Amino acid sequence: MKRLWAAWRMKYIAKAAHDAGCVFCNELNKNDGVDNLIVMRAEFAFVILNKFPYTSGHLMVAPLIHKATLEELDPPTRAEMMELASRCMAVLRTVYNPHAFNLGANIGEAAGAGVPGHVHLHIVPRWTGDTNFMSTLGDVRVIPEELGTSYHRIKTAWEVLPVSE
Repeated sequence: MKRLWAAWRMKYIAKAAHDAGCVFCNELNKNDGVDNLIVMRAEFAFVILNKFPYTSGHLMVAPLIHKATLEELDPPTRAEMMELASRCMAVLRTVYNPHAFNLGANIGEAAGAGVPGHVHLHIVPRWTGDTNFMSTLGDVRVIPEELGTSYHRIKTAWEVLPVSE
């Protein structure tokens, strides 16, 4: 069951990316809001909620430019992505009070990238004991908050939380 769900999810994401272009670039062409889940745009990168979250508040940071790997990006873009990832953690601490974070990137299809052509970082808030029998046995995720609610909570915190220097 677990492998079937993972295979279906990857096929869905790959098909969506193949059929309609890059999912990140497509969202960048829309007005920011609940429809595209973009929390903010910076000079070189942007922050977006994951449509298939592992937990509530699962954010991603991606460059505005369509590149497949980190080494294809210029230093200012890579630096801004890391600064945005750090700010994501600060905002998520305010909104969700997580115990920890997973921060990472799956670069390339063999590494499990759902969107292999547009590099991005995942920022996933974690809580002690957040793996339960639903995830472990049934490969079902229970997300206690609807994406639109998550978007509004994160967007509001992003706008009011002071930027650290």
